[in-house]
Amino acid sequence: MVRYGYKLMTEEHGPSALVENAMRAEDAGFDFVSISDHFHPWLESHGHASFAWSVLGAIAHATSTVGITTGLTCPILRYHPVIIAQAAATIAVMSDGRFGLAIGAGERLNEHVTGVRWPSTPERHAMLAEAIDIFRALWSGGMHTLNLQHFIIDHAQVYDLPERAIPITVGVSGPSSVKLAAEKADGIMATEADPTLVQRYMSQAEEPGPRYAEVVLAYADSEEAALKTLHERFRFGAFGWSVLSELPTVEGFEAASRYVRPEDMKGNAGLGPDPESHLKTIRRYIDAGFDHLTLLGAGPEQADFIEFFEKKLQPRLGELTRPAAQGRH
Repeated sequence: MVRYGYKLMTEEHGPSALVENAMRAEDAGFDFVSISDHFHPWLESHGHASFAWSVLGAIAHATSTVGITTGLTCPILRYHPVIIAQAAATIAVMSDGRFGLAIGAGERLNEHVTGVRWPSTPERHAMLAEAIDIFRALWSGGMHTLNLQHFIIDHAQVYDLPERAIPITVGVSGPSSVKLAAEKADGIMATEADPTLVQRYMSQAEEPGPRYAEVVLAYADSEEAALKTLHERFRFGAFGWSVLSELPTVEGFEAASRYVRPEDMKGNAGLGPDPESHLKTIRRYIDAGFDHLTLLGAGPEQADFIEFFEKKLQPRLGELTRPAAQGRH
């Protein structure tokens, strides 16, 4: 069964609004919420970048049934893995086991701020693998001292632990990250409707878990207004991950996206007030094999987007998983 989540985009909305939107999403029937973990926004038009872990604590307290996950946290540079192990355990306890930790190799945009060297992708993946080992160790209870290649853990113990294990999801974009997820994690998270990512993961993982994907939708009163918002807020997404992970500043993304046109964004997201456009976009991810879809409503009008989901999209989502669509998996 496909489960549907709501994206809490810290780059577009302030901390109080994020908590309110999480509560709205729970009331509207979303299965989970997924929060981005940024130090900077992608573009100046976003205007926000609050500390995700403070917001997570408020959401854990303000909600009661909706699942909660990060999307994504980089636990290897701006954060030390020990700190994320403790933070994740705390949110899992506060939410009565509703929390899952989704992690990735990070973007230079957020991770350079402490002055650390920006490692190559293979090195970041190696660090991510060690971070997962550290999480598992500390979440097992007791005192731990570890001397690994990239991290040292000196007599560390997490005292407040949840009753159930915290699932770990790894962001994937190619063969090496899929291999890491298959070997170390409990699931994958992606941003493209790429069936090869799912196929590789399913063939390599001993016990395949959830396959998360982020689906961008732009709801508005007209397709033209939706496309305008999508271009204003999401033109950075026109670049591949090799660019998204490497540019270090908001100014850099502004400059790089200067010549992206609104028409270049067509086909990348559901647009406007017609549910068919959004359902078509969602179906692409289902047909690619993803079973946990995080719906990202572009733009400031989140109450309207959540209401659109509840009244127009949710009643028809079952159409997307009928045998004709499932047969493609």
